[in-house]
Amino acid sequence: MTTYVNENPSQDPSVNPAHEIVDVQTTDCCIVGGGPAGAVLALLLARQGIRVKLLEAHKDFDRDFRGDTIHPSVMEIMEELGLSDRLLQLPHAKMRRINVKTPQNTVTLADFSHLKTRYPYITMLPQVRFLEFITQEAQKYPNFQLLTGANVQELITENGVIQGVRYRGGGSWHEVRAIITVGADGRHSRLRQLGGFESIETSPPMDILWFRLPKKPEDPEGGMGRFAPGHIVAMLDRGDEWQLAYVIPKGGYQKLRSAGLEELKKSVVEVVPELSDRIPHLHDWSQVAFLSVESSRVKRWYRPGLLLIGDAAHVMSPVGGVGINYAIQDAVVAANVLTKPLKKQYIELSDLAKVQRQRELPTRIIQAFQTFIQKQVFAPILTSNRTFQPPVLLKLPILRDLPARLIALGVFPVHVQV
Repeated sequence: MTTYVNENPSQDPSVNPAHEIVDVQTTDCCIVGGGPAGAVLALLLARQGIRVKLLEAHKDFDRDFRGDTIHPSVMEIMEELGLSDRLLQLPHAKMRRINVKTPQNTVTLADFSHLKTRYPYITMLPQVRFLEFITQEAQKYPNFQLLTGANVQELITENGVIQGVRYRGGGSWHEVRAIITVGADGRHSRLRQLGGFESIETSPPMDILWFRLPKKPEDPEGGMGRFAPGHIVAMLDRGDEWQLAYVIPKGGYQKLRSAGLEELKKSVVEVVPELSDRIPHLHDWSQVAFLSVESSRVKRWYRPGLLLIGDAAHVMSPVGGVGINYAIQDAVVAANVLTKPLKKQYIELSDLAKVQRQRELPTRIIQAFQTFIQKQVFAPILTSNRTFQPPVLLKLPILRDLPARLIALGVFPVHVQV
């Protein structure tokens, strides 16, 4: 056992100078966060013979995820890796269009069936199954290691350069030193906090309550949205269950909670009457998860030795369910850019800047699109009790397919180059 002593604590104020480090590991790339971005990046690098350690704070992937959508852009990436057919052998559903049903009619906001792709649909696949699939594929390579229960607490900083991380696991402190450390640890990123990254934040006019109700065999596949004055409910297909997102005005959770669960159930049935025989399954607030909707991005995605990707770099709104897909596209670009420098055992700051340069514009465009939908579609319904009206711009033939393309394929195509 060794004891880490920081010879110059002023250079790294986050370090406790008396940690007992039970082991010091080395690798080429240390990825913090075993979500879609981290898992896919680890697989891509491992395929190239690069030593990768993937650190995940939880002990497994078997927990409740909200993002279960795999869009055509990601399915095309899986095809390039030779994995798409096997991935689609896992139980899944397909959403070929996003429909919104109002008391008056049904409106199609996005139709994926006309897109030029082998996968003209959104694949509804539990994220836990996707992560297990990707990490099992990565484990075929001896240079890949998945460390679960690894709770990263500190960055190792020497001469202004990040050299790796220290994490707690199994009741002990461990150290991983790496040429490059990648923060893929989600919307509440510990590495973003430790790295002192500055964010540009917005405050979208909504929050979301998530819960599940049984799905009947005769129910339609995929899902849809239900809009009524003052209420928005999204229904997502999870096989034998519906995952429902009940959208509320920003800051309205406590008022709804005070009104009681029965009031929530009544509101849901008013918007989706066919759930009246299933709403009794919702009998306790513990079945309801609250999501404070955010949309933000860091000004600079990197520091010497450290790169942020996915939600760690840009927190997405749930609109369009694009967060997972943009995170995976980040991972592909990061692998494309960093593979050659990692094989040479040296990464320059310009390499990290190149990743942000390729991914920042698509991120800003999709966040602007999400903000537009929230302000022009959701806010009037939630705060003014208006009837849903499709945005005038989306009625123009030249723009009609724009939402489908942005949601399904992203702004620019991303391909595996390594």
